[in-house]
Amino acid sequence: MIIVSSREFRDKQAEYMDLVDNGEQVIVQRGKNKAYSISPISEEDIYFTKEMVEKIEKSLNQAKKGKVTKISGKESLINFLDNL
Repeated sequence: MIIVSSREFRDKQAEYMDLVDNGEQVIVQRGKNKAYSISPISEEDIYFTKEMVEKIEKSLNQAKKGKVTKISGKESLINFLDNL
């Protein structure tokens, strides 16, 4: 584990991120009482709520069926938004 100050981390960001990518644990100390752990994000770290997934699936199905609103130009957009 490596503990660095926020200033040192800022100055050498790429170096510390490379270390994290290679499995090293990096902690950034900010002041006396604050610390942050740096870790890479994977596909499994990106979360969607059940409701959001349902909305996305519904929208995809609507698009596949051609149930879309085509907007071309500023006036069409304003009209569409006014009617929401």
